[in-house]
Amino acid sequence: MTTETAVTQSRSWSWWIRRVPLSLMVVVTLLLLLLVTGTALSDRFATSRNFFNVFQQATSLGIVSLGQTLVVLTGGIDLSVGAMISLTSNLTSGLINGEPQRVLPVVIGVIALGAAIGYINGLLTHYLRIHPLIVTLGMASILQGVTLLYSLAPAGKVTPEFQALAYGRVLGVSIGGLLMLGLFVLAAIFLHLTRTGNAIFAVGGDPRGAHLLGISVARTLAITYSLSGALAAFTGVYLVSRMGGGDPWRGEGFELASITPVVVGGTILAGGRGGVLGTLLGVYLISLLNNLLNFLDVSTFYQWIIQGLIIITAVAINTERGKKT
Repeated sequence: MTTETAVTQSRSWSWWIRRVPLSLMVVVTLLLLLLVTGTALSDRFATSRNFFNVFQQATSLGIVSLGQTLVVLTGGIDLSVGAMISLTSNLTSGLINGEPQRVLPVVIGVIALGAAIGYINGLLTHYLRIHPLIVTLGMASILQGVTLLYSLAPAGKVTPEFQALAYGRVLGVSIGGLLMLGLFVLAAIFLHLTRTGNAIFAVGGDPRGAHLLGISVARTLAITYSLSGALAAFTGVYLVSRMGGGDPWRGEGFELASITPVVVGGTILAGGRGGVLGTLLGVYLISLLNNLLNFLDVSTFYQWIIQGLIIITAVAINTERGKKT
């Protein structure tokens, strides 16, 4: 290799490194450190069987976090996702009730219901000029109340075939996990190659400026929250497949859990900057961390503390980065 070739390659690598967002470099570094640490602390951690299990277990968190990412990119937040999961989980199980012919219409129906409720969230946020935190928190209360009116206990049951969504495998890889990756790919294409996707970044960066450019802020928010609602509903469907039935409290905790991978992955809560790749890496980082802590018999209460610290640290770093930008 000549000196000129070496210099050219060095410049090429330098250019690519500068193109990679700092947040992605940080989360990849943390993932590598976690893998090294986990391998040293537990002989069960770095095995193909464990990694395949984590890939499967991360599916529900990944799907709901994907919807949360879209909302956060607009400068909003969706705290209704947990109650949405609880509602659609119990509805799916209760309406199917062991009848195979009901599976497809019920699944389509509950996802459409999630999308419609999300659409309402987006419109209320825009036209009432109320912070999305308040709107979605109020909607969460309504949805949880409706869920408990429907049933105070797990309702109905699903068919064994329906559970293939969670436990089926293709060449040893979870169908649910592959489906989640497919949704992330579609979301990346949507965000970067469509007008609505570009509008999401524009609205998150500067709503007034986006309006002056001719972008419909109301339509953009309605579509974004609708997608979040649909993905939260699909998460409820997936959890029914995995657990074998619904539960009126199935979505409890997903409100904050879905935000963690988003901020860890570098999407800024103020909106306008970030993306789904960082969220996907954040999902696997959190899932692997919880997996390792379980192997080490660390109490769930300590795991909550660790996740809280991660959220605070990630938000602080991203806020500081946003100011510098």
